[in-house]
Amino acid sequence: MLKKGYYGEKNNPKCPKCLSSKTIKWGSQGSCKRYFCKGCRDTFSIDHGPKDPPLWIFHVDGTPFRCLGDQQGYSGGKQVYLKVGREINLLPWNWQLTKNLCDSKRFCGILVIDGKHVRVQGFEKKIPFIYAIDYLTHDIVHGDLFPAEDEMAFSQLFQKLYDLDYDLKIVVSDDRAGLKQALNKVFPYARLQLCRNHYLENIRVDLNIRSSDKYHHFFNSLVKHVFEVPEDKITTGLMHVFYERCGKNRTLQNIVTTIQARQEDLFNYLRFKDCPKTNNIIESYNSHFQDRLKSIKSFQSFKSARQWLNAYVIRRRTKAFTDCKKKFKHLNKHAALELTIKKQALWPDTLKILGINKVNYFDFNEKID
Repeated sequence: MLKKGYYGEKNNPKCPKCLSSKTIKWGSQGSCKRYFCKGCRDTFSIDHGPKDPPLWIFHVDGTPFRCLGDQQGYSGGKQVYLKVGREINLLPWNWQLTKNLCDSKRFCGILVIDGKHVRVQGFEKKIPFIYAIDYLTHDIVHGDLFPAEDEMAFSQLFQKLYDLDYDLKIVVSDDRAGLKQALNKVFPYARLQLCRNHYLENIRVDLNIRSSDKYHHFFNSLVKHVFEVPEDKITTGLMHVFYERCGKNRTLQNIVTTIQARQEDLFNYLRFKDCPKTNNIIESYNSHFQDRLKSIKSFQSFKSARQWLNAYVIRRRTKAFTDCKKKFKHLNKHAALELTIKKQALWPDTLKILGINKVNYFDFNEKID
């Protein structure tokens, strides 16, 4: 129960968990000040004394605990492990960062979605961390850990995006079970674009293209007459491949008829400006992700995995790009969150304390015109 006389002050920090500004002082000890949040009714502490360098950033970037301990003068890796854990627990949830800091109008509405499976104790198989990247800004709008990659998981992901007022136009993704059904439920007017590279690779695998030349002519003809022609010639190209290359082979016929049935999902990118036909952008994120996860054999619990992955996403959103090329080279030296943040948004106190300073407002609209 709140004590009488506690009315809060304008200069009080926002709550690191819900980012509410309705916080009040809740005691102190030395340089450590404690606060109570009226929003989520939780307490948190902020040390206003001399700050040690934030270790969670180095940890997420891949520096081992023992090396961090040696660099910062700790006696062993355990002290660093505990300090990193405390810092990660203080980080706000990625979804709350988007909701409180980002301007929904700065997102392009073209969303690239994929999942990375991680090993967590208590689960027999790896479970998916599914995240969504806004294509033109490269910002990770939302990401979360789920027990399984199914329609329920995608529905929860899309519902979060809906709550963010994200103006979703089209989703670019692999052919994931349950994704389109979930998309139609939450965003009935949005469209799906299947990654062309993955779709063609699945055909290569089904026909054993890489180890046998039996269906090379069929596959090359399919790519030439269907996937590399203008939209008004796709149907004609499908008919050509069906009658000229399939013969009586049921397997080849099924491939062509399936493409015909899924024609909209395979060629929606032609109807949306700036929409990619592949999810290569998120594959590059996945490669960085995979390199970082090599040293983590397994997370101890679902909660610890979710918190670590949340820290990883925040790090990616607040770290400047360095290797963007071609039409995205103007993003270099800028962080993804810098491209979507509101002009007058206040940088969360928690991120300041933990070593992420405020970035400058970047007028992204000038770059994409």
